[in-house]
Amino acid sequence: MGGRGSLARQLLAWQLVVVLALLCAVGALSVVQAGANFTTTEGRRMLSVAEDVAATAGVRLALADPLRHYALAPFAESGRSLSGASYVVITDASRRVLTSPDPVQIGQALDIGDSTALDGRSWVGSLGGAIVAQVPVMSDRGAVIGLVAAGQESPGFFEGVLDSPGDALRLLGVALAIGVVGSVLLTRRVKKQTLGLEPKEITSLVEHREALLHGIKEGVVGLDPQHRITLANDHARSSLDLPVDCVGREVAELDLDSRLLDVLTGRASGADQVVLRAGSVLTLNRMPIAVHGVEVGAVVTLRDRTELLVLQNELDANRHATDTLRAQAHEFSNRLHTISGLIELGEYDEVRGFVHRISSAQGQWQAEVGSRIADPAVAALLIAKSSLAAERGVGLEMDPDSRLDEVDEVLSTDLVTVLGNLVDNALDALAGARGSISVAVAEEDEPEDDGVGSRRTVVVEVRDSGPGVAPDIAEEVFENGFTTKAAEQGQRGLGLALTRQTCLRRGGSVRVHNADGAVFTARLPREVAL
Repeated sequence: MGGRGSLARQLLAWQLVVVLALLCAVGALSVVQAGANFTTTEGRRMLSVAEDVAATAGVRLALADPLRHYALAPFAESGRSLSGASYVVITDASRRVLTSPDPVQIGQALDIGDSTALDGRSWVGSLGGAIVAQVPVMSDRGAVIGLVAAGQESPGFFEGVLDSPGDALRLLGVALAIGVVGSVLLTRRVKKQTLGLEPKEITSLVEHREALLHGIKEGVVGLDPQHRITLANDHARSSLDLPVDCVGREVAELDLDSRLLDVLTGRASGADQVVLRAGSVLTLNRMPIAVHGVEVGAVVTLRDRTELLVLQNELDANRHATDTLRAQAHEFSNRLHTISGLIELGEYDEVRGFVHRISSAQGQWQAEVGSRIADPAVAALLIAKSSLAAERGVGLEMDPDSRLDEVDEVLSTDLVTVLGNLVDNALDALAGARGSISVAVAEEDEPEDDGVGSRRTVVVEVRDSGPGVAPDIAEEVFENGFTTKAAEQGQRGLGLALTRQTCLRRGGSVRVHNADGAVFTARLPREVAL
C-alpha cells in the first residue's frame, strides 16, 4: 500500500479518472451528435440557397453572356446575406470562379471534389471543412452553363453541442449512467482494499490496535523493508531509549549501538537475541512479515530481562558461595583424613608440621589480600575465589603492586561485578587444564578526556595462562556479550558484556590483549562521569 499512496490519494485519483472518462465520453458523443445535426440541417439549407440562386433568371442571362458576368456578384451576395451562408460562389461551365467573397479566388478553378453538379445533378457534401451544396445552372436548351456553390463552415469542437435541449437531455442521461457505473466500481475497489470495513469500523480498529500496543508490557517495534520504524509502543520506546519522533525514521539514523542495529535489521538472526541497552538487559525476537510472498517489513518484540538477570546473578553468587564452601569442605575433609592417618601412624611431629603448613598457607593468602585490599567486599571475593581456584587445580595469586583503599558502596559493588566476572572468565578459559591466574588491583591518576586535570581511577587486571583471545574477536567479546565458553555451546554470554557496561557507565573502559595468555584490563573511575 505504501508504494501506491494513501487511500485518500487513491480515491482522489480514481474520482479524477471517472470524471475525465465521463467528460471524454460526453464530449465525444456531443461532438458526434452536433456534427450529424449540422451536416443534415446545413446541407438542406445550403442546397436551398444554391437552388434559389441558380434558378434566378438574371443569373442564367449573365452566365449566357460573357459580357454580363459582372452582374453575377449582386445575386451571389444577396443569396449569401439572406441565408447566412459562409459563401456563395458562381462559376462558368469550366469551373472558373466568376464571383466570390474572396477576391483572390476569382478567376481560379473551383475545387468541386467528386461533385456531380457539372453533370447536371445537384450535389451536397463536405468539402474543405465546410458543408457545400453545388447546383448546376442550366440554359434554355438544357446545357450546363455554370454552377452555384453555397457553403457553410463547420462549427468548432463544442459549437452547437447544446443547441438542442433533447440532445442535452440524452447526453446528461449518458453521463449519469457512466458516473453511476464508475462510482459503483470505485466503491467495490475501496471495499476490497478496506476488507469490507466501514470508516467507523476502521477508526475503531485503529483505536483498539493503538490501545493494545501501548497497553501490553512487551515492547513492539514495527519496521518497513527500508528499516524505517512504522510503530513503537511506549514500552519499546522506554526500553530502547528511542526519541519521541522515531516513527518514520530509519534505525541507522538513531543513536543505537551496532548490536541492536544488527538485531533490528535482521543481520543478527535467531531467537531470543540478548541486547544491552540503557542499563537494561533485553531479549529481542524479530519476525519478518510477508504478503503474497513479498516481504513488507518486520515486527520486533522485546522483553526486559534485567530483573531476571539480577535474580540470576544472585543465584550465581549463592552458587559461587556454595561452590566455595564445598571446595573448602572438600579441602578440609582431605586435610582431616591426612591428619587422622598421621595420628593412627603415630607421626605426631608430622601432624604438627602439617597443621602448621596448612595454617600458614591459608593465613598467608588472607593476610596478603587483607594487607593490600582495604575494601571488605573485594577482599572477601578474592579469598572466596582462591578456594574455588584451588579445587579446580588453578593457582590464584596477587600482583605484588596491588593496592586498593576503601571505596564507596557503589564502586565496591561495581568492582565486585567486574573482578568476579573477569576471574570467572579466566577460570572458564583454564577449564580442564592446570594453570595460573594473576590479579592486580591498583589506583592511578589518569588525564581527563578533555586533557584538563586528572581523575583517580581503579585499574583491575586479570591475567591467565590459557590460550588467549583470538584477535578477530577481541572487540566482539564485549560488543555482543560473547565468551569463548558460550561460543563452544552455541550460546551468548553476558559476563564480559556486563563488565563492559559497568565500566562504560562509570566513564571507564575494558580492554583485552594477549601476553602468554589473555590479559583483561578494566578501568573504573572513582567518580562517575556525568
